[in-house]
Amino acid sequence: MEMRQIKYFMEVARQEHVTEAAYHLHVAQSAVSRQIAKLEDELGVELFLREGRSVRLTHVGKIFFEHAEVAMEAMNKAVQAVEDYLNPQAGKIRLGFPNSLATKTLPRVISAFRSQYSDVGFDFNQGSNRELRDRVEKGEIDLAFVSPVPEATSEISTHVFFSEHMRALIPTHHRLAKQVTINLRDLMDDQFVLFRTGYDMRALVIEACQKVNFEPAVAFESEDIYTIKGLVEAGLGVSLLPETLLIDQTPMGTVSIPVSVPRVTRTVGVIMTKSRPLPPSEKLFYEFLIKYYNRLNDFSF
Repeated sequence: MEMRQIKYFMEVARQEHVTEAAYHLHVAQSAVSRQIAKLEDELGVELFLREGRSVRLTHVGKIFFEHAEVAMEAMNKAVQAVEDYLNPQAGKIRLGFPNSLATKTLPRVISAFRSQYSDVGFDFNQGSNRELRDRVEKGEIDLAFVSPVPEATSEISTHVFFSEHMRALIPTHHRLAKQVTINLRDLMDDQFVLFRTGYDMRALVIEACQKVNFEPAVAFESEDIYTIKGLVEAGLGVSLLPETLLIDQTPMGTVSIPVSVPRVTRTVGVIMTKSRPLPPSEKLFYEFLIKYYNRLNDFSF
C-alpha cells in the first residue's frame, strides 16, 4: 500500500467522480483508476460503488476513509514537523508557562522574539510548575517558563532569568492601605486569596507566612490571576503577588504594598529536559531568551 494510493482514494471519495478527482490531483484519469484498483485488490474489498460516471463509497469504503483521513492528517503533521526542524526560523515552538507569567512577562518576550523571527509559530501549554515539569519530562513540550524556578535534577536543567519581589495586594479600605511597607505578620488575622494547592506560588506565600510564625487562613483559591485580583478588589481577602503582575496592573479598589518582613522574592526562568537536545526552533528561542534577559539585567544596573 502506497501513500499515493491513499491520496488518490481520498480525493475520489471527496469528489465522488474519478474524472473530477484526477483534475484536482493534476494527473490522468487512467492513473487514478489504476491506483484505486490496486488498492482494492490489496485490501480484498470494493471501496466504491460505480454509478455511471459517478462513484460513492461502499460501507467498508466509508470505514476505510475515516481511518485513512486520520492517518493522512498524522502524516501531514509529520512532514510539517520535519520541515520545521530543518528550518528553525519558520518552525513551531512548543512552550509551557504558568498562569502567573501569562499577563505580562510572556507577551513581552514573545513580542520581542517575533519582531526578529516573524515566521516562527507557538503552541502554548499552560499549567502549574509540577504539570509543566511532567510535560517536559514526557516529551510533550521541550521548553517551559516556570516561577519560582526549581532546583535542577538528573532529568531537568534550569536557567534563572531574573528575580522579583512579592507585594501585598489589599483592598483600599483595608486598615493597612496607607502603609508604605508591610510586615507580613500584620496580615495574620486576614483571609487570604491564593493559587490552588499544587501551585508553587501558593507554597511561596505559605512559606513566607510561616517565617513570621503564622499559617494563613485561605478563604478562596483559584488558578486564574484575574480571579484572585477580583476577589481582593471585592474585599474578600488579601494576597501576595509578584510585582510584575501589579505594577500598572493594580485593580481599582486595591493597593499593592511592598512586603518588608520577610523579604519575599520569586525567580523566573525556564526548564528543559536533559534527555534530548532542544529542537532547532526551541534552541533558537532559548538562545534569544538568554540574550534578551542579559540585556535587561545589564540595563537595570
